[in-house]
Amino acid sequence: MSLREQLCAYGRRAVELGLVIGTSGNLSVREGDRVSVTPSGVALDRLTPESCPVVDLDGHLLEGDAQPSSETPMHLAIYRTTDARAVVHTHSVFGAVVATTKTELPPIHYNALMLGGVVKVAEYATYGTDELAASVRAALEGKRAALMANHGGVTIGATLEEAFEATRLLEWLCEVYVRALGVGEPAVLTDAQLAAVVERALNPPEFPRR
Repeated sequence: MSLREQLCAYGRRAVELGLVIGTSGNLSVREGDRVSVTPSGVALDRLTPESCPVVDLDGHLLEGDAQPSSETPMHLAIYRTTDARAVVHTHSVFGAVVATTKTELPPIHYNALMLGGVVKVAEYATYGTDELAASVRAALEGKRAALMANHGGVTIGATLEEAFEATRLLEWLCEVYVRALGVGEPAVLTDAQLAAVVERALNPPEFPRR
């Protein structure tokens, strides 16, 4: 499957899972100095490989007739400053709730470690601007996910599949947190508890054979 075909496939999944609505959200995947990105103004479940433009790391259009997503500056800023090879940005419901009301998503479940622990909320800036790109880049430092104030979420990965699964995990963590707030104050895992999870993962128990 080509990179642009992958964009179409994961774009459809984003719509099916309710992670985006209308023409919101965008995805990209990098190969060398070329970035395939979803086009502007097209619903993610209506993409075709040919409609997905290809740009270089400076934003120059290399292939395709459609305009790249308005959030392309953010994607390119992430590629220039991280080891990411794929970026997924969505407007998922629970992610947007947390991004609108909190300054961070605390580690209320040990799976938060898969995203780097605490998920920061990037300061608000108008979509598609260099200011937003800089804000998200700062929030992603050392992380695999960030929330964007009054906006949505963004995740990165070594592949589009990895970045997309990080998006699903981010939304799940946000939903657990929001629902927990409706019951009481969620317990937040301590650094020591999180370190113990890492130690356990690195040194799993061995079960003796009979």
